[in-house]
Amino acid sequence: MLALLKLLQDGQFHSGEALGVALGISRAAVWKQLQALQGELGIVIHKVRGRGYRLEAPLHLLDAQRLNAPAVTPRWLAHVHSRVDSTNAEALRLIPAAQQIPFYVVAERQTNGRGRRGRDWVSPFGENLYYSLVLRIDGGMRQLEGLSLVVGLALLQVIRDVGVVSAGLKWPNDVLVGKQKLAGILLELSGDPADVCHVVIGIGLNVNMRAHGQQTIGQPWTSLQGELGRVLDRNELILALNQQLERYLAIQLNESFAALQQEWQDNHLWQGSAVALTAGSEPVQGVVLGVDRSGAIRLDVNGLEQSFSGGELSLRLRDDS
Repeated sequence: MLALLKLLQDGQFHSGEALGVALGISRAAVWKQLQALQGELGIVIHKVRGRGYRLEAPLHLLDAQRLNAPAVTPRWLAHVHSRVDSTNAEALRLIPAAQQIPFYVVAERQTNGRGRRGRDWVSPFGENLYYSLVLRIDGGMRQLEGLSLVVGLALLQVIRDVGVVSAGLKWPNDVLVGKQKLAGILLELSGDPADVCHVVIGIGLNVNMRAHGQQTIGQPWTSLQGELGRVLDRNELILALNQQLERYLAIQLNESFAALQQEWQDNHLWQGSAVALTAGSEPVQGVVLGVDRSGAIRLDVNGLEQSFSGGELSLRLRDDS
């Protein structure tokens, strides 16, 4: 089925006969596979008598050979899948037998994609970036201070480089355009947090997602294609993301998050905004002052500065119902 999809990914018309010849199967078998593509993957295929079949929109399928090409830098091994439960889960499974770290996992779709606080991450086939990078951390969790914010800066640079200059950050791990979510980050740990451990950096980026997914997403969202009006090659985005992650992670490792504190604050969309921070049963209301040297959010709460950090915290604009 994927072989057929590769023939159709250019978005041009292909006759059933030509597709059958290319695949070494009958036209009837081609038709069955086309039905499977629509039914199992949700891909829309147009049929026009006398012209053949074409996808509703072109696809840029993930290319393992291209991502693992010898000239690619950094030399992080790419594990490319057509389907996984989640790229973070697959990355965690691969750690015990991994011969090379860092490595990363990408997939065409996720059947159980996860966001923060146990939320589902909608993951249609072939449209978005589902990415998980594995790093080895020696010396305990202190080196992870501000890590999700550092990853956000790297991701934001990639997004702005392709032309979405209005994108910005939301503490602690989202990229927004206005009030619409464009990307999210999920960190997971494996091993001893006080000594040697591995961290999985999960990134979900809406690349070419179209409106058909809107009914299943519980918040306003946008995509790179929606902002730019063109289809983007996810392979190019992955290679650019790897380069930016290598650059920003090196700064954090050598100088700590404090070296990036001001840059992050300069790109925080809610700087100076009235917010409600969910931290337990009662939300804390205040005004965003920025982040501290460890990446914790700083709020003015009734005239007093307070800092908050933790994986279960959720920040909302005060007027956001």
